Amino acid sequence: MTALLNLYHAITLRLERADWLLPTLARLLFAAILFMYFWISGLTKIGDGLLGIFTPSVGAYAQIFPRMMEAVGYDVDQFTIFHTLFVLAGTWAEFILPVLIVVGLFTRLAALGMIGFVILQSLTDLYGHGGLGDPKVLGAWFDKIPDGLIMDQRALWIFLLVVLVIKGAGPLSFDRALRGRAG
Repeated sequence: MTALLNLYHAITLRLERADWLLPTLARLLFAAILFMYFWISGLTKIGDGLLGIFTPSVGAYAQIFPRMMEAVGYDVDQFTIFHTLFVLAGTWAEFILPVLIVVGLFTRLAALGMIGFVILQSLTDLYGHGGLGDPKVLGAWFDKIPDGLIMDQRALWIFLLVVLVIKGAGPLSFDRALRGRAG
């Protein structure tokens, strides 16, 4: 029994010292599961043409300010510059922050930004799109059903991002390369 415990402790000690493992897996999972989700969502928000990244689509306003869009009859001309800047910031964040995480550049800051983005996205889904009244959208913890959109899935997304905030990008990243040059 002692030999088995010693083997167990030797293996777990190696895992504890594998500082590269968690951040590398977190970035890999983010790339595999969430990157294209955010990229495609960002594409739905850009306007037409080459300068579409500076002119949000009507859909962008509808996704970010759904109740206000209904109230103004889907006329984006009734929105203020504040609304446009908010929509642009959200659109750009859906492109920039995931790319930074995947390549491992300013990873902690990008992951923190994504946490804020996911929280705002969740609140918009709950209050703006009416998800608060739908138990399948809201979900619940400790309910034996693991696929609630907000409480279950988004909590896992945020956990993945928290790993990156705490652990950084890992060894295969621009952050590590830049730190090597600076230090």
